[in-house]
Order: sequence, then C-alpha cells, then structure tokens
Amino acid sequence: GLQSQQPSGSQNYGATEPTTTTAQFLKTPGNISAKRSYLAVGVLCYINLLNYMDWFIVAGVLLDIKTYFKISDGWAGFLHTVFIFGFLLSAPFFGYLGDRYNRKIILSVGIFLWSGATLGSSFVTESYPWIFFVSRAFVGIGTSSYSTIAPTIIADLSEGDQRTCMLSVFYIFIPVGSGFGYVLASGVTQAVGHWHWAFRITPCMGVIALVLLILLVPDPTQNASEGHGGWSITSTTQTWREDIKSLSKNRSFIWSSLGVTAISFVTGALGLWMPLFLYRAQLVHDLVPPCLQEPCSSSNSLIFGAITIVTGVVGVITGGVIAKRYKKINPKADPLICAVGMLSFAPCLYLSIMLASQSIHAAYIFIALGEFLLSLNWAIVADILLYVVVPKCQSTAVALQISVSHLLGDTGSPYLIGIVSDAIQARHSDSYLGAFRSLQYSFILCAFVGVLGGGFFLLTALYVEEDRKEAQQFCRGFYIHL
Repeated sequence: GLQSQQPSGSQNYGATEPTTTTAQFLKTPGNISAKRSYLAVGVLCYINLLNYMDWFIVAGVLLDIKTYFKISDGWAGFLHTVFIFGFLLSAPFFGYLGDRYNRKIILSVGIFLWSGATLGSSFVTESYPWIFFVSRAFVGIGTSSYSTIAPTIIADLSEGDQRTCMLSVFYIFIPVGSGFGYVLASGVTQAVGHWHWAFRITPCMGVIALVLLILLVPDPTQNASEGHGGWSITSTTQTWREDIKSLSKNRSFIWSSLGVTAISFVTGALGLWMPLFLYRAQLVHDLVPPCLQEPCSSSNSLIFGAITIVTGVVGVITGGVIAKRYKKINPKADPLICAVGMLSFAPCLYLSIMLASQSIHAAYIFIALGEFLLSLNWAIVADILLYVVVPKCQSTAVALQISVSHLLGDTGSPYLIGIVSDAIQARHSDSYLGAFRSLQYSFILCAFVGVLGGGFFLLTALYVEEDRKEAQQFCRGFYIHL
C-alpha cells in the first residue's frame, strides 16, 4: 500500500542505496526528462562561468585599477572585501527564500542585479572611487543568490553518482570562470587600451544567461509538488532558527564548513594578488617596465588565468574520479581527499612564492601544482554537504556555509594581505624589491591557513559516516510518515 502511494520524489542524499520504495521516492521528479535535466545543468554551468568571471575580473586588471584610482595595496584588497561583504550578508536571506519560494525567480533577480552593477561600474570616473567600491558590493549581493541556490537545483535533478558527476561539472566552472575573468579583463584592456571596457562584456553575457534560465531550467521542487498534492521537500513549516539549530549539531557540516573557509581564505587572497605579485617579481628581474600609466602589462594575468583554467578543469575532474572510486572501499573518502589536497597545497604555495625571486618559471610550476591540488576539493565539498544535511534545509545549509566561509575567509584575506604588504613596505625603502618582498612575506599566512584547512577536513572524516546515515534515516522516516 505504501509503495502504491509513493510520490515521485527527489534525490538520494547518502552514499549507499536506500530501499526500493525509498529509492523511488528519492528519484528526480518524473515529469522532468533526463535530456531536460542535462540541458538545465548545462545552462547552470554557463551561468556559473559568468558568475566567477565577474568575481575575478577586477583581479585581472588590478594594477590598472590601482593606477587609475591611485589607491594603495590595502585599498586594492578592500575592493574584494566589499564584494564579499555584500555577498555574505545576503546569502542567508537568499538561502531562506530558496527553501520556500520559486528558485528561478530568485536567480533571475540575482543575475539582473549583478550584471547591471558590473555594467554601471564601467562608467565610474577616477574622481569617484567610492562608487566603484559600492558597485562591487552590489555585484556580490547578486552573485550570492546564484551560489546559494544553483547547487540545490542540480541536487534535485540528479541522485547518487550522477549527482556527484553533475556537481563536478558544475564546479569545474569555478576555476574556469575565474581564469576567463583574468583573460577577459587583461585581453580586452590590452586590445582597447582601457580597463573599463572589460566590465561591459559580461553584462551582455548576463542577458543571454537570463533568457536561458527562464526558458530551459525547471524548478524541480515545484514540479515534484505538482506530482503529489502540492507537497515538496522545501515547503517546510520549520523556521529558519530551527534549521540553524539542527545544522549546529551536524559535526560533519561544521568541520567541513571550516575547511571550506580555509579554501576561501587562500583562494581569495591569491586570486586577487598573485598576478600583481608575479608582476613585481618580473620587475625585480627587469623583465617588464614599471607601470606609470595605463594600460599596464597584463601578461601575468593572462598566464595565471590560463593556469587557473587548465588546473581547475583537471583538478575537479581528478577529484571527482578519485572520490567515486575511493568511496567504494572507504566511506570517509571525500573528506580525506580534501585533507590531502589542502595539506599538499601548502608546501607548493610556499615554494612558489620563495622561488619567484630566483626563477619566474619555477614559481609558475609550483603555482600550477598548488592550484591543481586545491581544485580537487571543489565538487567534493559540495557533495559532502548534500549528503550529510537533510533535504528540507539544504539551501539554508549552503547559505550558512557560504556566509561563514566568506566571513572568516576571503572577506578579509585580500584586505589583510594588502595592509600587511603596506606595513612591510613602510619599513623598507621605496623600491621594486621592497614591494615584491612585502607581498612575498604576506603570502606565508596563506600557506599556514592551508595546513589548518587540511586539519579541518581530517576532523570531518571522523563524523561523516554517522551524519550521512542520520540524513538517510530522515529521508526514509519522512517518506514512511507520508
């Protein structure tokens, strides 16, 4: 009798197969075909590409922006801080809405907001740098809606290994989008002669993204509710406060979120400052002339962007493949892979920044290796959250993890690196070597945080099995209750 009444349901949030009736309950909604699901994920991947291009477009022309607005390293780092500040303040709000209302509408508003703010920032004159800072905050608010809600849509469109595969493809576009942000910014600036034009390309891509989202991406929660009397997993009467209370007892979620925080810290700092650091290293080696007026040399942004794209794609795919195979013999595989990636990344970063004063090529090699190791984690950390957190508060969990990881991670790390660099430069002579050393010593902090992040993922491995089983039991118990 229970089997005949089962709804078409959602996805499997555990690593092991549930019972037959539960498995049928946890499948992708029956009125969404596999072809449409793949097409929807493709659209979401394109928007994720655009999302991270707008994240790192500033980093690609940071030297030009510093020259244009005449700001110090500290204020340049603060550009990313205000962006993340807007991002994290709005993420819990979008997570709350994503668990209760139409997610396509929320995403559409977010895309419109961040594309409009990016376009508007391209018209800011050098006399009003504060407007440029404010515009970056609005870009952060818009992108937070997408980063919070899009993974939950993919989770509702797939299950088990298929979900891991789709998330891997989705998260490939984090490093790919970041890399294209550098390439687009530096390439357009060199071609046109002014960095403002780089900020007018992605808004056009945003219009295309908005149309594709409206036409091709379903809202699986809404479709599932239509299949069984208006009920859906996310339409819960539990308050947001109760969701937070439930998540605070989930030790895997807490430790993995701290690990993600460490990843955000190092990616935020290195993503903004690494091209400028390599430029200063080239100045020390007399490989490039000093930038006295725009456009400045952007070869490092192009190279760093290309490295980010290649290592990101290879790293995410490698991480997904290793996780899929290793989980068959070790249920703790996901957090252990993340731990190895972070603990191996730290010495690679240290070697890259220390060797830069002797060999630029050696620095590039270790930067590429470090980015590859860091990219192993992107899809895996998202999958950990989705199978240790019960479905009814997943959007809230994603939003909370995003808020914590950015608040303690890349909200302050670029600014911190900038003010430490300014402080070190103040104690040295005003020379190219002093400017290089200031960033070099500042980056040592990122290596330490990388080791700390590896420790957090090792702690996650202690509890991941228990929390995953509890999430599975909730799904089965809720089904029986229905």
